[in-house]
Amino acid sequence: MLDFTDIWPAVRLTLALATVTTAVLLVVGTPLAWWLARSRARYKEAVAAVVAMPLVLPPTVLGFYLLIALGPDGPGGAIAGLFGGRTLAFTFEGLVIGSVIYSMPFVVQPIRNAFAAIGDAPLEVAATLRASPRDTFWHVAVPLARSGFLTGAVLGFAHTIGEFGVVLMIGGNIPGETRVLSVAIYDYVETLQWAKAHLLAGGMLAFAFCVILAVLLIEKRIARVTP
Repeated sequence: MLDFTDIWPAVRLTLALATVTTAVLLVVGTPLAWWLARSRARYKEAVAAVVAMPLVLPPTVLGFYLLIALGPDGPGGAIAGLFGGRTLAFTFEGLVIGSVIYSMPFVVQPIRNAFAAIGDAPLEVAATLRASPRDTFWHVAVPLARSGFLTGAVLGFAHTIGEFGVVLMIGGNIPGETRVLSVAIYDYVETLQWAKAHLLAGGMLAFAFCVILAVLLIEKRIARVTP
């Protein structure tokens, strides 16, 4: 019989991290995606490139600079000092910050594409009906871009679940505090606990398949109902 006592904390922590990260990204990423979709600023694509950098940047590179930023000598240390701490590195809060940055393109890009696909016509109709910019955004743009929100939320959640390099760099392997599923698998392999590694890795494979299938079905459904 396998001992699951050291597995469940990693599962709970990973789910909590993915949930908080996805919620933060939807709040932060929505206005950013709207601006990227609608702005005509010359530096817009430069901002988009910064947002998309985690797609091509090695996780250890991003994790290294985040470790410095969240450490006692960086901005994270100053913020932690306000609450009686010394560093945001190797904490759950630090993992959230790193995960938000690392998963941002997976949430922002689908929402941006959905906003861009709306076009000007629905927004102009709302304006002719004297709808305020805020009402137009919440009652016209957001409902029409719901597929982007759904896809972004699914991808952001899934990407956070599968993080390894960034979370290992800034969180380490502290059981119950920063030891997420991907780090737990690595630890089990290093200590030759093959059964536990197989269990978690197999679960991650099944989860990845379900996520990809869900995204494909969402896109198929939207394509079917879109004229």
